[in-house]
Formats: sequence, structure tokens, C-alpha cells
Amino acid sequence: MRNLYLATAFIVVLLISMLGLRGTKFTHPPIDVFPEWAFPGMKQQPKYKAQGTSKFFADGRADRPQPAGVVAADFGPLGEPLRTDTHLVSGKNSDGSFAQGFPASINVDLTFVQHGMERYTIYCAPCHGALGDGNGITKQYGMGATPTYHDDRLRNMPEGEILNTIIHGKANMLSYADKLTVEDRWAVIAYVRALQRAQTGTPADVPLAHKSELGLK
Repeated sequence: MRNLYLATAFIVVLLISMLGLRGTKFTHPPIDVFPEWAFPGMKQQPKYKAQGTSKFFADGRADRPQPAGVVAADFGPLGEPLRTDTHLVSGKNSDGSFAQGFPASINVDLTFVQHGMERYTIYCAPCHGALGDGNGITKQYGMGATPTYHDDRLRNMPEGEILNTIIHGKANMLSYADKLTVEDRWAVIAYVRALQRAQTGTPADVPLAHKSELGLK
């Protein structure tokens, strides 16, 4: 019985500590258990808000004007170079619609596709599977909503829309913009198209010079 009283008292004190003083305005600063000498220059730091005031600067402004002769940065988010090609960067046309095909600056060759396979294996295969059929390792742990690349919806999806999904994510898929560079994203798309094409290939697609290797005529 004594333990019950102690437990009840502890819960009451805990609830009062958490809820009883909500909204109360104190006239003195809270007790500081860590002395300033233990964390010099780190405990009390000034915080400036946009368009706020500052007592440090003579003009009283927290926002500072650009220094004379400043040069604009030539890189954007994540340290990537600034780009003007909207097709390359966002996968969209000038009218905002998703672009079909690959940007003119992208050379889709075997080396490029192989690079896409490498990036795909690292970042995409765990969910989408090595074949792009949605049977990745995560499906064994309960993630059953990963789509297959081999349905008509994704076969006919513009490359720009696939890029948009890589950048911003969709449904259960998070953004991979912080993991894949602009070129990496297009390389992954090229490999996805290769996976899709592999599922619909016929003997007629094999170049004449290589048919004999497969026993084809």
C-alpha cells in the first residue's frame, strides 16, 4: 500500500510539473544547471529574425546589405551549378508541362546507362526491385505499395514527370534530390527505360551483327 501512495504522489508531482505551470509568466530566468564557463560562447547566442532589429549594428537592422563588389554565387541548392535549362533541371517545358524524352545536353550512351544502373542499384532497387517490378527487399518487410515500372501508366509517363518524382517524391517515396545529382537523375531514368524495354524486347530488336551470338537468323 505504501508503494501505491508513493507512485500516486510521484504521478501527481509529475503532472503538476508538466501541466500546472503552463502559461505562467516568470519574472526571473530559469535555474541554469550548466555554468557559462562550461560552454563559453555557446549558451547565450543572439538570434536575429528576418527584417528584425539588432543592437549590434549602428543602423539597427538585423538584415545586412550586400558588401560592395559582391558576386552572385554560381551554384544553387546542394552545391549544384545554376542551370537555365528547365528540361534538364525540372523536367518541364517552358509552358510548365512535363517534357518528353531526354534533354539535348544529355548523351545517352552505354556508359551513361551503366552509371544509371549503379545509382539505381544503390537508391532504387531496395524498393523497386532489380527488375523494376516493385519486388524489392522492402516488400518482404511489409511495404506492398511499390509500383512496377512495367505497366502502361509508367511506360507512357513522360521522362520529365519521372524526374519530378525523383526530385520531389510521391506517395510513400521521399525526395532523392539530396542523393542524386542532376546527371544522376537522368542516368537513373535512362536505366529505368532500359529495364522497361528489356521486358518487351523481341528477336527483331537484336542488331543483325549480334543475332548469330544468340542463335537467331
